[in-house]
Amino acid sequence: MTKMMIDMGIRPSGDVDADFVAMMVPHHQGAIEMAKAELRYGRNEPLRRMAQEIIVTQLQEITAMRLSLGQPLPPSVPSPDQIPTAAMSDSKFE
Repeated sequence: MTKMMIDMGIRPSGDVDADFVAMMVPHHQGAIEMAKAELRYGRNEPLRRMAQEIIVTQLQEITAMRLSLGQPLPPSVPSPDQIPTAAMSDSKFE
């Protein structure tokens, strides 16, 4: 894992959990940016639907990883106690 971190420009902390999140968040953010490009410029409807799903799931995973380490969420991401109960039963939050 150290080689991957160095290749990504991330200095290993010695805490495997924190290092995992430090590497995965930029990876997920890259996937989100690629998906946004597909939505903006892509014409293939199945790929556009997939891009929409990628954005939702990657944001959820970033949130889950940060919460697992007790890290604060960015202002644009609602904390779990801000999500209405009805929305929590929606499949995208499961």
